[in-house]
Formats: sequence, C-alpha cells, structure tokens
Amino acid sequence: MIKVLAYYKNVEGKKFDIDYYLNKHLPFVQQICGESLKKISVDRGLFGNEPNSMPVYIYVTHLYFENMESFQNSMLPNFNKIFEDAPNFTDIEPVMQISEIVQ
Repeated sequence: MIKVLAYYKNVEGKKFDIDYYLNKHLPFVQQICGESLKKISVDRGLFGNEPNSMPVYIYVTHLYFENMESFQNSMLPNFNKIFEDAPNFTDIEPVMQISEIVQ
C-alpha cells in the first residue's frame, strides 16, 4: 500500500481553513482520484517534542492508495488541479512525502 503524506507546518501568521479543507478540498481530491484513493485521514498537531510545546505541524494528511500504479494513474495527472485549490484553505506550502507501508 502507498501513502501520500502532506505535512502543513505550524507557522505563526499563516492561515489554514480546516472546515474548507475537510468539507470541500478533500472531497474534491476523492472525486478526482475515485476508487483508487482507499482512505483519507487528517491529524491535528497538539504538541511538539515536549508537553505544551507548539506542534511542528498543524495538520498532516494521509492519502492511501492500493499500489504505486493506482496512485500514479489517479493523482499524478491531476496534481495541478489539486494544488490550484490550495489558496482556498491555506497559504502554507505543504511538505509532501510518498511512502510505502511496510507493516
């Protein structure tokens, strides 16, 4: 299984509209990717390395695909469309990672 991660850094003065993200952007991504996108989860950072410290990332999104081929066929051709929607919910540039789930 392949997991695409989008990390949004917790930067003072930056915006992130979680309502838009959850209710419009992620359904848009699901629609574009169709059945290739098996699952979406979103984490909200609470703390950093120490209790009550600022989290490094305010949100981390996990997109799960069955395999690399399904990711490449569904998401890659639509990457520009997906990123064009970003200004509607954030001015934070995400740190992206594509991983293979090994366990």
